[in-house]
Amino acid sequence: MPAEEHRSRRIPAKITGVSGYAPPRVMTNHDLEKLVDTSDEWIRTRTGIRERHVVEDGVATSHLATEAARRVLDQTGTAPEEIELIVVASVTPDMMFPATACLVQERLGAKRAWGFDLSAACSGFVYALTVGAQFVGAGSHRKALVIGSDVMTSILDYKDRATCVLFGDGAGAAIVEPAGDAGEGILDFTHDVDGSGGPCLYMPGGGSLHPPSHETVEKRMHYVHQDGGQVFKYAVRRMAELAHGLLARNGFSTQDLALVVPHQANLRIIRATQERLGLDDSKVMVNIDRYGNTTAATIPLCLCDAVTQGRLHRGDLVMLLSVGAGYTSGAVLLRWAY
Repeated sequence: MPAEEHRSRRIPAKITGVSGYAPPRVMTNHDLEKLVDTSDEWIRTRTGIRERHVVEDGVATSHLATEAARRVLDQTGTAPEEIELIVVASVTPDMMFPATACLVQERLGAKRAWGFDLSAACSGFVYALTVGAQFVGAGSHRKALVIGSDVMTSILDYKDRATCVLFGDGAGAAIVEPAGDAGEGILDFTHDVDGSGGPCLYMPGGGSLHPPSHETVEKRMHYVHQDGGQVFKYAVRRMAELAHGLLARNGFSTQDLALVVPHQANLRIIRATQERLGLDDSKVMVNIDRYGNTTAATIPLCLCDAVTQGRLHRGDLVMLLSVGAGYTSGAVLLRWAY
């Protein structure tokens, strides 16, 4: 069957609710000044971050994911038993196995749901959203729960001031259901990977290549390692390219967009991408100042804030944009449907 015909016969899918959760403890830039050689001014001018939320000891990715999920279930009046699929995007699972999705399913009491984890770093939520939409679009599922959740502070080296100031902890969850017509909900997406960027952002220890050992711990291999300059250049170029390409493929221009929701990695990346797209501040969602980079949680947390602030209305054309470790890249074009 031709791809165009197959797509036309699919059921359109839409987000019917989105919610987020950040742990109550806040770590400001001034708090970080006591831990590492840095300053509030240095962090703010280079990243746009003022503060971030961090978990208490014993709080894991699944706990944040479950709380975000409970909130979106309550918001939409959805019973746990109605959920048929759970996709959790994360690079900080509670453990190697079982999947975080299994832990969330049990805590929610979503007894009819199956699920799995997805690892795409900062592109995790847009990838998971697309996966959930495909199952709904195929007609095999009515309600999918898509979650982005990360406890990035669990893999930060507080002796590395270039990385430890960037990240925070948080989660966001969305429910994906069939849309009423093809004109609303998720219209199109484009995702890609460029594996040559792997060495620029990664955690070398803990997997099958470098299993945990005294040596890997001593070499600080269980923390985030990043080449910030390379990541910056790639992210700005690729997000703009993806946005222009996806809009053109669907007959739109950047001026048709009501809101762009980019991954919140660095304010300078966001503003540079914004400039390439020719958009003013009113059309670009930013909350990195309050959360830092929460990896898979940034986009759903932004969507929550956009709803709360009255910046999203039914029928708005919205673009989700991300670049993450791998490199992974993704863009989703949608008509806001509630």
